[in-house]
Amino acid sequence: MNPLPSHARVVIIGGGVIGCSVAYHLARLGWTDIVLLERKQLTSGTTWHAAGLIAQLRATANMTRLAKYSQELYGRLEDETGLATGFKRNGSLTVALTGERLEELKRGASMARSFGVEIETISPAEAAALHPLLDIEGVVGAVALPKDGQGDPTNIALALAKGARQLGARIFEHTRVTGIAKDRGRVTGVSTDKGAISAEFVVNCAGMWGRTVGKMAGVGLPLQACEHFYIVTEQVPGLSRTLPVLRVPDECAYYKEDAGKILLGAFESVAKPWATDGIPEDFCFDQLPEDFDHFAPILEMATRRMPILEKTGIHTFFNGPESFTHDDRYLLGEAPELRNFFVACGFNSVGIQSAGGAGKALAEWIADGAPPFDLWDVDVRRTFPYQSTKSFIEARVTETLGLLYADHFPYRQFTSARGVRHTPFYERLKERGACFGETAGWERAHWFQPADRREAAVPPAYRYSWQRQNWFEFSAEEHRAVRTGLGMLDMSAFGKFRVEGRDAEAVLQRVSANDVAVEPGRIVYTQWLNERGGIEADLTVTRLDEHSFLVITAAAAVTRDLAWLTRHIPAEAHCMALDVTSGEACLAVMGPRSRDFLQSLTTADLSNAAFPFGTARTIELGMALVRAHRITYVGELGWELYMPTEFARQIFDLLVDAGEAYGLRLAGVHAMNSLRLEKAYRDFGHDISDEDHVLEAGLGFAVKVDKRAGRFGDFLGRAAVNARKQAGLGRRLLQFQLLDPQPLLYHAEPIVKDGEVAGYLASGGYGHHLGAAVGLGYVPREAGATDADLLAARYEIEVAGQRIPAMASVRPLYDPMGARVRQ
Repeated sequence: MNPLPSHARVVIIGGGVIGCSVAYHLARLGWTDIVLLERKQLTSGTTWHAAGLIAQLRATANMTRLAKYSQELYGRLEDETGLATGFKRNGSLTVALTGERLEELKRGASMARSFGVEIETISPAEAAALHPLLDIEGVVGAVALPKDGQGDPTNIALALAKGARQLGARIFEHTRVTGIAKDRGRVTGVSTDKGAISAEFVVNCAGMWGRTVGKMAGVGLPLQACEHFYIVTEQVPGLSRTLPVLRVPDECAYYKEDAGKILLGAFESVAKPWATDGIPEDFCFDQLPEDFDHFAPILEMATRRMPILEKTGIHTFFNGPESFTHDDRYLLGEAPELRNFFVACGFNSVGIQSAGGAGKALAEWIADGAPPFDLWDVDVRRTFPYQSTKSFIEARVTETLGLLYADHFPYRQFTSARGVRHTPFYERLKERGACFGETAGWERAHWFQPADRREAAVPPAYRYSWQRQNWFEFSAEEHRAVRTGLGMLDMSAFGKFRVEGRDAEAVLQRVSANDVAVEPGRIVYTQWLNERGGIEADLTVTRLDEHSFLVITAAAAVTRDLAWLTRHIPAEAHCMALDVTSGEACLAVMGPRSRDFLQSLTTADLSNAAFPFGTARTIELGMALVRAHRITYVGELGWELYMPTEFARQIFDLLVDAGEAYGLRLAGVHAMNSLRLEKAYRDFGHDISDEDHVLEAGLGFAVKVDKRAGRFGDFLGRAAVNARKQAGLGRRLLQFQLLDPQPLLYHAEPIVKDGEVAGYLASGGYGHHLGAAVGLGYVPREAGATDADLLAARYEIEVAGQRIPAMASVRPLYDPMGARVRQ
C-alpha cells in the first residue's frame, strides 16, 4: 500500500457506492489528484446490503434524468472495467389497491412520459400476466416500467472504484477521518488516524456517518440511520430470473428475484432509528438484531399477496441500517457554511439508483463551480441548522422511511418533529380555526375552518385526496375575499436580511439584476442571477436609508439566498448581511378594501399619490410604529405590515377587531398560492430556478441591462442576458387555464402542444376567481418564432392520462395589465 499523501486536490470521505461514483466521475473529468478515504472497507456501511433496485422515475424531471443516467452507466461499466455489475433490465411493476393510489400512479405515468420514461398503465389482469406469482385480489390497476432494472450493489461500487483507479484516483481503506481543517470559511484538508492531508476540496460521502463528518466541519446535516428490514427466501424451484421488480406500496412491500430466491423488503409506516448516540466504532459489514415482531405485519400481508411465500422457507432475515434525511430527499452540493466542502449523502434507500447520476452531477458541480442544472430538490442549501439536532432528526426519521411508500398526496404534511418555529400570531390563528402546515420549521396557517363549520373539540386537520380536499371550499372563500373585499395573511416566515454598510448599495448592485440604486423608501423586485442568466434567487430589496437595505425572500430559500449573498460580498467591501427573519413579524392586508380599512386606523396618508405602489413608509398603527410596504404577492391592492415581534399581537388584535366592520377574512398559504397562480407570479423552486434563464421566465422587466456598473463591476449574469437577447429565446414560460372546471392541477402534468408533449407544468393549482385550474410551464420556442406563434397553437394538459383542453397566455390571465395593484 502506498503511503497516505500529504496533499490532494480533492479528498472524498466514504467508500460506499456514492463516494466511489464521485471519485469515478471526477476522474472522468480529467482530475487525477483524487484521494478516497474509507474508515473500514469499501461498501462496508450500507452499500453491501442494499436491495439494488434501479428505477428511472423520480418526482421531478432532473431527478429522473439522474436516475436514467445511472442505468445507462451501470449497463456499460462491465465492459469498461471488467467487473460484472449484475445489472439487468427486468422491468418493474407497481400495483394499486385503492382508487387514490391508482390516481397517483396514473398521474405519475403522465409525468414520466413527459420526462421521456417508457411507462404503461395496465389492468390487474395484465399485471398478473407480467408477474405470475402476484395475487391480484384487491388490485385496481398498475403501472409497468419495462426498462427499470436491478443490480449487485457491491459490484457496482467496486466497478466504479476500479474505474476511478484506472483513471488515476487513489483509494485508501482502513483510514479514519478524525477532523476537517478549515481557514477563513474555506475547507483546507482533513486529518486522519494515519496523518493529515491538505486539500482544495473535501467531499462528505460518509453515508450514515455523514452527520458526524459534517459536525467536524461545522456543517449541520439532517441525517439519521434507521433499521431497514428484508427477508430472502430459500430457493424457489423454477423461479424466473426475469421477473420484474414488484412494488405494493399500499402494503409497504417490494419484491425482487434474487439469485433464484425472492427478496421481500419493507418500508413500514413507523420506522426504528438506530445508533442515535453514535455508530459503534467497529461497525463493518454488520447486521442488526432481528426484530421479527416488527416485520411480521408486512410478512403476513406478503404471504397473501404472493402465495408462494407460504410454502417457501426463509433463508435470511436481514436487518441493516440505512441513512435517512428529514424530507426523504438526499443532500447534495456545497455546504453553505464552508466553501469547497461538498456533500453527497442521505440517500433514503435509493442510493444505488441515484449514485451514478448524483456522482456525475456533483463532480461537475465541483469542477465547474456551479450545479450543472437545477438540483434544488436535493440541494443541501435547503436545510436549516435546527434540523440536524438529535431530537429533531431522530423524531422525523421515524416517519420519513415509511413515507417512501405512503400515498404521496398533494399538500401532505409531516406529522413528526413539528411545532419547532412559531410566528407571534400562532396562538391567535389557532384560536380562529387555522390548520397549520410546515415550511422550514415554521408553523404556517395553510387554511382556516370557519367557526360555523368547526367540530367541537376537533382541531382543523387535512383529509388527503387527489380530488378536492376537505379544505378546498374554505380556501376558495379566503381567495375570493382577497379578490373582492379584504383578507389578511401571516407572512412572518418569509426570510429577511439586513444588508448594511457604506458598500451595501454596490454589493447589491453587483448581485441584483434590477437597479437597486434608488432613494430610501423604494422597493425593488429583482432576481439574483448566475453567470448563465439562471435565477439563483427571486426577492425584493427595500432601501431603508443610505447604507441600509432589507431583502425579503421565501422562507424555504433563506439558507440558500443568504449564502449566495455573503459569498458575493468582496473581502474589501464595507458591507455585512444579517438574517433578521425572527426579529420582525409581518401581516399582509390585501384586497380592494385594504386602503379604506387601513386608512381608518392610521393618520398616514395612504392615497395612491402619497403612497404609490413599490414604496415603504413607517406609519403609526395602534400603539406601535409599523413599516408598511406597498407590495403584493397576491395581485391586489394592499400593504405588507412589518413590525417588531413584541408589538405583533397588539397589532393583530387591532386589525382583527377593526376588520370586522370591513368583512376582513383571515387567509392561509393555500389561498396565497392560488392567488399568485392566477396572477402568474413565479415561485422559486417551482417556476424558476438556477437552470431557468430570466428572460425565458418572462422576467425581463425586472432586469436593467443598461444600469451603470458599480464599484464591483456589472451585475452577475449581464453578459448572459445580452447574449440571450441577441440569440432569441429557446423556450417561454406560459400560463395555462383548463377549459374544463373540474380537473385539478398540482405540478408536472404534461403540456401537449398540437398533439405532442412539449413540456410539463412547473406548478399548478385552482384559480377560484377564474373558475378553473391554472398552471405555469415552459414551452419550447423555435428560432424566429414569436410569443404570438406560441399562443396560436392548440394546447392540452394531461391529467392522469386524460388530455384536457387549455388556453395559454403570456400575460397573466388575471388583471393582465396590473391595474388592480396600482389603483
